[in-house]
Amino acid sequence: MLDHLIEGATVVDGSGREAFVADVGIRDGRIAVVRETGGAGGAGDGARGVGEAARTREDARGLVLAPGFVDPHTHYDAQLFWDPYATPSLNHGVTTVAGGNCGFTLAPLNPARPEDADYTRRMMSKVEGMSLVALEQGAPWNWHGFGEYLDALEGRIAVNAGFMVGHCALRRHVMGPDAVGGQPDEEQLAAVVRLLHEAMDAGAWGFSTTQSSTHSDGDGRPVASRHARPAELLALSRAVGEHEGTQIEAIVAGCLDRFSDAEIELFTEMSAAAGRPLNWNVLTIDAAVPERVPRQLLASERARKAGGRVVALTMPILTPMNMSLGTFCALNLIPGWGEVLGLPVPERIARLRDPGVRAGMLRRAASKEAGVFRRLADFGRYVIGDTYSAHNEGLTGRVVRDIAAERGQEPFECIVEICAEDGLRTVLWPMPTDNDPDSWALRRETWRHEDVLLGGSDAGAHLDRMCGAPYTTRFLGDCLRGRRLVPLERAVQMLTDDPARLFGLRERGRITEGFHADLVLFDPERIDAGKATLVHDLPGDSPRLDSKALGIRAVWVNGVESIRDDVVTGAVPGRVLRSGRDTRTVGTR
Repeated sequence: MLDHLIEGATVVDGSGREAFVADVGIRDGRIAVVRETGGAGGAGDGARGVGEAARTREDARGLVLAPGFVDPHTHYDAQLFWDPYATPSLNHGVTTVAGGNCGFTLAPLNPARPEDADYTRRMMSKVEGMSLVALEQGAPWNWHGFGEYLDALEGRIAVNAGFMVGHCALRRHVMGPDAVGGQPDEEQLAAVVRLLHEAMDAGAWGFSTTQSSTHSDGDGRPVASRHARPAELLALSRAVGEHEGTQIEAIVAGCLDRFSDAEIELFTEMSAAAGRPLNWNVLTIDAAVPERVPRQLLASERARKAGGRVVALTMPILTPMNMSLGTFCALNLIPGWGEVLGLPVPERIARLRDPGVRAGMLRRAASKEAGVFRRLADFGRYVIGDTYSAHNEGLTGRVVRDIAAERGQEPFECIVEICAEDGLRTVLWPMPTDNDPDSWALRRETWRHEDVLLGGSDAGAHLDRMCGAPYTTRFLGDCLRGRRLVPLERAVQMLTDDPARLFGLRERGRITEGFHADLVLFDPERIDAGKATLVHDLPGDSPRLDSKALGIRAVWVNGVESIRDDVVTGAVPGRVLRSGRDTRTVGTR
């Protein structure tokens, strides 16, 4: 007997083939039967076509059934402890998430140094924008080894989750505070490599690292992995190649704009040394900077010639992202801005009101060294979000350019005055500079490249600043009713089978008999993502941005209904996906 029968659905199976009408039966967490009906389908007809009884069934005529979506870049490492549903990703059809990215993980922790847990929490709060209170109150922190961390999640999550092991944690475990600023001696490097082997033996998907100049710890110092030299990175990469079903994920400064020759060489050598794919985040596509994409994809070209593979992650939507002069955000990463925005609020306001200081900040924001952050400096295009003073009443939703014109002010001066009245609590929403037809045409062209993959949501991080998790539903809605850049069948393949194949996921990513029953049922006339709104539902009443899923009828994870009409069911059928057991090797040679 089937556990559940979905009758008359329009099946988009993830392979890229044309959609077809079929009945799909689930049993014991697997797709037991896919029976094409050859017509519009129907509740009675499907049952006779399958020829097997089912405990429950539903009429899915007019709805699309797709494989569960796979998000290749998240930071749900901590959130899964207080939110096993990985919201809002699960609401938007994501059934498998990849965590442990950018060199940052919560394990391993050295049992001889209990203070390392506090250091890790403060680092994650700073570098990934996670609530420190939520990190302190929401996770048990009862592990030391990476395997113990994975075991702590096993059996209590609603999504499937796989994790890289972070370079910063490996270095900290072996070197202690010397991991920041120091170099490992021969014995220490051997210990770091040995620790990586132990993590992969326990199921880590591989190794992640960062060399990005934007990544600093809770003390404001460059994170541990930024001090690693190429020899260390290559030693760790070679270790990855000794384990089945593993990968590398890496971030360098050039990910934000354009790679240097040295960065391209480093990525190439790391991937070739491991014989495994290396993915990086995120490829920004903007027709105003046409030379960026060819430069970034040069890394992929060089890697293939050297026996490696470098894969660029890119987002198919413009991710809602807000800014603030009061709390840490992307504005702090503009060269020279952190020195001002890191001051105590009264002093910060005084400095920002100084015309000379503002002029200097604007010059730095427009400089070549600002890279991709130059996009944030068009302050006339900002929209005022939440305000907190009577003086700013009525400004929410208004464009700064219009307010500045009314007041006879320059846009940045206008923003400073508005924010100062709120004690710098004002929420600012920059309008995208790359929402033009040429940029979207360039995206469609770039998506065709064999080493470009959709993803890079950062879900679970930067919680009150950005909301990338709904990229799946927003992209599908755009493909069905908006720009229609790719057909539905290809869009689903890009969200399911493509990332599943990159990570070597065993029997996931397609609707095929015998595969795990990770499924999404949605209304093609309605599928979309709602507006990003600020909610206070984290431990300690901390805020985050959330977005409602529109048009998602149901989501199944391993055959168990986990979402129905955008509401979690309370089931926790997700699995910790471990390398080798749940992933197969994706070689590069």
